[in-house]
Amino acid sequence: MTKPIYIPLRLHTEFSITDGTVRIKDVVKKAAAIGVPALGISDLMNTFGLVKFYKACRGAGIKPVMSADVWVENPEATDKPFRAVLIAQNDEGYRRLSELLTAAYVGEDRNPDHAELRQAWLAEGDNTGLICLSGAHYGEVGAHLMNGHPEAARAAAQKYAAWFPNAFYLELQRLPERPQWEVAVAGSVEIAGELDLPIVATHPVQFLNSEDFQAHEARVCIAGGWVLADKKRPHDFSPSQFFVAPEVMAERFADLPEALENTVEIAKRCNLTLTLGKNFLPLFPTPDGMSLDDYLVQLSNEGLQERMVQLYPDEAERAEKMPEYQARLDFELKIIIQMGFPGYFLIVQDFINWAKNNGCPVGPGRGSGAGSLVAYALKITDLDPLKYALLFERFLNPERVSMPDFDIDFCQSNRGRVIEYVREKYGANAVSQIVTFGTMSSKAVIRDVGRVLELPFGLCDRLSKLIPLETNRPVSLDKAMEMEPEIKQLIENEDAGELIELAKKLEDLTRGLGMHAGGVLIAPGKISDFSPVYQADESASPVSMYDKGDVEDVGLVKFDFLGLRNLTIIEMAQENIKKTVGETVDVNTIPLDDQAAYKIFRDANTTAVFQFESTGMKKMLKTAHTTKFEELIAFVSLYRPGPMDNIPDFVARMKGQAFEYIHPLLEPVLEPTYGIMVYQEQVMQAAQVIGGYSLGGADLLRRAMGKKKPEEMVKHREIFAKGAEEKNIPRQKADEIFDYMEKFAGYGFNKSHAAAYALISYQTAWLKAHYPAEFMAATMSSELDNTDQLKHFYDDARANGISFLPPDINESDYLFTPNSQKQIRYALGAIKGTGEGAVASIIEARRQGGKFSGLLDFCERVGKEHMNRRTLEALIRGGAFDSIEPNRAMLLANIDLAMNNADQK
Repeated sequence: MTKPIYIPLRLHTEFSITDGTVRIKDVVKKAAAIGVPALGISDLMNTFGLVKFYKACRGAGIKPVMSADVWVENPEATDKPFRAVLIAQNDEGYRRLSELLTAAYVGEDRNPDHAELRQAWLAEGDNTGLICLSGAHYGEVGAHLMNGHPEAARAAAQKYAAWFPNAFYLELQRLPERPQWEVAVAGSVEIAGELDLPIVATHPVQFLNSEDFQAHEARVCIAGGWVLADKKRPHDFSPSQFFVAPEVMAERFADLPEALENTVEIAKRCNLTLTLGKNFLPLFPTPDGMSLDDYLVQLSNEGLQERMVQLYPDEAERAEKMPEYQARLDFELKIIIQMGFPGYFLIVQDFINWAKNNGCPVGPGRGSGAGSLVAYALKITDLDPLKYALLFERFLNPERVSMPDFDIDFCQSNRGRVIEYVREKYGANAVSQIVTFGTMSSKAVIRDVGRVLELPFGLCDRLSKLIPLETNRPVSLDKAMEMEPEIKQLIENEDAGELIELAKKLEDLTRGLGMHAGGVLIAPGKISDFSPVYQADESASPVSMYDKGDVEDVGLVKFDFLGLRNLTIIEMAQENIKKTVGETVDVNTIPLDDQAAYKIFRDANTTAVFQFESTGMKKMLKTAHTTKFEELIAFVSLYRPGPMDNIPDFVARMKGQAFEYIHPLLEPVLEPTYGIMVYQEQVMQAAQVIGGYSLGGADLLRRAMGKKKPEEMVKHREIFAKGAEEKNIPRQKADEIFDYMEKFAGYGFNKSHAAAYALISYQTAWLKAHYPAEFMAATMSSELDNTDQLKHFYDDARANGISFLPPDINESDYLFTPNSQKQIRYALGAIKGTGEGAVASIIEARRQGGKFSGLLDFCERVGKEHMNRRTLEALIRGGAFDSIEPNRAMLLANIDLAMNNADQK
């Protein structure tokens, strides 16, 4: 191989968010094509794309050089920070870079106006794993040179050289359009000679090809809110900032060959290997120095004893059932310990039990976790997996080692409290949420580019609306133009060719940052040892700089904290019941065979009942005659595209239509679903019963069937037929069963998930059946801002015999409140134009001084801080003063008088 002459070290990818349009895969492909042996990434103040870059380079046989382009504090002019590039040479350097970036966003000493590195941090910390490039004309040395202060530049170079011993390079950049940069180049070369410092040549890459400049400028304008034609907008970038070949740089720096040689030298010095695919769990504190394994065994056995008393109050029946439960518990514990996951189970049970003991409702389970008896014993889930034939191997498979993943539903309004508990337990710097990257979809990019090109809004709006959706996502621009001829026509008629050309180049690029809905990371030690942490502002939550896939790659373990509105509704309903009838109701202890609850389903009276609210669901329920919980589980699973076709057959069999099992051995597996395969677990059990698979192997078969991999299917068909043959099942019948399983594996539902969600459905139906006013008041309180939904629930409540009392400043609260006469008092918070603060001040004034006697009294006592003219008008028009003075027009006419009077008082 020829000796490399230059290594590109400066590259802003699309993850620089505001000023790069380079897609990582494309640049790596181009680098490989021109034979570049190493490549550097240096996104601006972040490492969002670093893991993706590392994997892409490694995959293409290129050495990745990982760095960040950073802002460094300028003590003389705080709004004009300097630039530098910090390159990680090794693991220590990576952690140091991560620590510095984290401090810039979430540290106590950070600059609140913009993220930058404090000079004190660079001076005080250990930088031995880092290489620093001076930042060319934007760095402290270069900026002083450009401003004609060579002495200050020299002092700055000495300072950085002391911070980064033998690892500080004076950076030189030349672009054809920027001859003025030569001042910084010449000055830096002179200082390098005087102080015996190395020089290095870099080329700032912002876009991939020369023809992408205009698209890059459009991106900069989209991010900054400018328009392309604006002469006054910043013009910081040049047409030559594309990815150039080494020969171009060799020619450009022919007079300074050592500046090129040093790019190769730097690449040689960098040997950072990321540890990918290994999990690092936080350490869970156990009592008396017990091992994690022993503590898990102890807690699980204690929990099982408690659960068995609830499940089987009769002692004799309990003693008879115990061996079966104990055997399943021991089997699961053995696998959990063997796979090294006791810590994971202990961490999850700890924060779930804290939530349950501290008034934060938790869902009964979700996803495949409900198939674990250990999880049930530890109170992570609330469904007995043996009763509903839920399989542990669907959750944890000893034949395919992957991290367990409990998806946990918390009551929406208390979820933050649980995350706060985890922060306190493991330390704030060990806990963060996860970043997500919003992209410019075809629909959005048309509008964005149209704005920066100053095209008529109507045209962009029409074009954007013409783009078809597939599975709720807009199709690509190319596909949209094929599918919708009107787009092409409109572009030709309106001469909007440039719009489409730029939009195609920017389509699907990262546009902004968000936060993963449920994922919370807990690290052993600091998150920043694995990933830098980003925080948008004071009020935002800290998030990892790596997205969900990348944090899992670097070994951080994600715990899912999901918010579920229905848990909040159940909690509010239970509180309402306590207030109206003085009873303490806990839906987790209600019997699952209450026919009053099933009548709600039989009558399709399921508005506000979780998972059963849609018109299609109601139509299905009208034909079915639901009497038991297993049927609810099946309906949750069947009511989806694909399985829906089986609903008429399922309902007919439910009602007694005769049917045959595909094979007698499958009767115990298919009996709960009347001979129809509905769940993924049934596919697994069928593989076990007919094909002789272990349940672990059966899960691998289910996955292969779901992914429709032909070569794997051929292999499995033979294994299955061989197992069937041992049970005297002929090949033809074995193939028929295999085909039947394959059909259902594609859209079979996870029974553990369906069962857990059916339980919440049943609980909401039970509340609606027995405490309709309390339940509907809670449901309506959860939708205060949604007038359409409120109307829908209001009509349903009245159809269920509930009457409404009007809003009243002397009686109403912020939320809807029921009473024991099946009446609901309308909420002040549901009157458009009021707010929580205003209503709180009304209730506080009422608490302190009793009921209001009139408008003057009201204005005097509530005070002006939360009560303005608009809020007062909204309350009067909404009828909240009718009980004091029914003449609304008179009250509206006297608002100014009342408010002025209150001011004088």
